[in-house]
Amino acid sequence: MLGAWAAHADVKRGSVTNLPLPRYVSMKAAEGNVRRGPSLTHRIDWVFKRRGMPLQVTAEYGNWRRVQDRDGAGGWVHYALLSGVRTVLVEAEMLPVYARPDPTSPVNAHFESGVVARLGTCSLDWCRITAGGYRGWTLKSNLWGVDPSEIRE
Repeated sequence: MLGAWAAHADVKRGSVTNLPLPRYVSMKAAEGNVRRGPSLTHRIDWVFKRRGMPLQVTAEYGNWRRVQDRDGAGGWVHYALLSGVRTVLVEAEMLPVYARPDPTSPVNAHFESGVVARLGTCSLDWCRITAGGYRGWTLKSNLWGVDPSEIRE
């Protein structure tokens, strides 16, 4: 999973986890307070309310992770509210999901914009995703929550 990141010797790593920064995670909890700073004494700016939502971790401080969503909104969230399970956000309207990573293969389903899908294998251009009991391949460029150069096996 970290193979694509290991290719870059200059990858910035978190001071707490030693994992790459930035990196993608998902919301484990159904709700998560987003704070202005990394402690319970900091003000809650808003609440993420979507289990599985992909988020990008941009910093670490103790048990806190600074995250942002697709729109760049974010703040500090306690690590217990986050999961390493990878999900992506569909960014295209009625996105075709193909049986194989080939646009001439049969279409298994169409996903609406805003659907949160579980992320599977990714090549340079294609990713396998699953949502609502349907699975298949789509172009990586139609997804938020996966790095353009990321390869997943």
